[in-house]
Amino acid sequence: MTLDCYMFSNEGGKSKNEDCVSFDIKNDEGIFVLADGLGGHQLGEKASKCVCDSLIEAWSVRNESDDIGDSDDIEEWLKTQIAIANEKVIELQNEEHTIMKSTVVSLIIDSCKAIWANVGDSRLYYFHNGNIASYTEDHSVSYKKYKAGEITRVQLATDEDQCCLLRALGNEERNQPDINRTYENLSDGDGFLLCSDGFWEYVMEQEMVIDLHKAKIAENWINSLLLRAIKRVGTDNDNLSVIAVLIKGDREAGV
Repeated sequence: MTLDCYMFSNEGGKSKNEDCVSFDIKNDEGIFVLADGLGGHQLGEKASKCVCDSLIEAWSVRNESDDIGDSDDIEEWLKTQIAIANEKVIELQNEEHTIMKSTVVSLIIDSCKAIWANVGDSRLYYFHNGNIASYTEDHSVSYKKYKAGEITRVQLATDEDQCCLLRALGNEERNQPDINRTYENLSDGDGFLLCSDGFWEYVMEQEMVIDLHKAKIAENWINSLLLRAIKRVGTDNDNLSVIAVLIKGDREAGV
């Protein structure tokens, strides 16, 4: 199989882009990272870049051994690397004498399964058999309200507490990632979307499915979704970033 990836990041209606997106693919293995420097904090763009660079560089070093390991090993590796990235952001805070924080969502595909982690409200959606099979849960006050039945899932995008995060990197304590994985083998046509809140606020989840069915490559998928988002964003909208990953080839046939 092959991994078809495309990413997009834009400052939107802001004066600077505090999102960071990156990936590293080797054969049928890869890591994908999206981080969002928190608005309202100084040097958010520096924090998000620190997080992306930390994970991508660590993955490159791991790949040099050509021994990725099993799923349990990768899960522990991802937890450890997110903790290291958190420490690096805290070090930056001390160097700059200011507060800077970041969300993170990261996906690892290891030739037969996928593992992902998130801290904050940057999301991952996993698509299997043409539908959304799984998605991350936001670490925000609004998501707590949704889980309690106070607001609907659609209302998350416009809720007044949507930007109030309960976890982020750059915190001494509230920085723990949620870890999830696929339990079935990935197959041709499966897909992943990693996106910042500036993207998912403007795109309906059913539209993600509809445009996935139409797309032949990851770039087409993102472009279709961006056309929808552009019609809805305002002049002061947040940075918007997204990474799309499509699985190409029949894994069971060894392609």
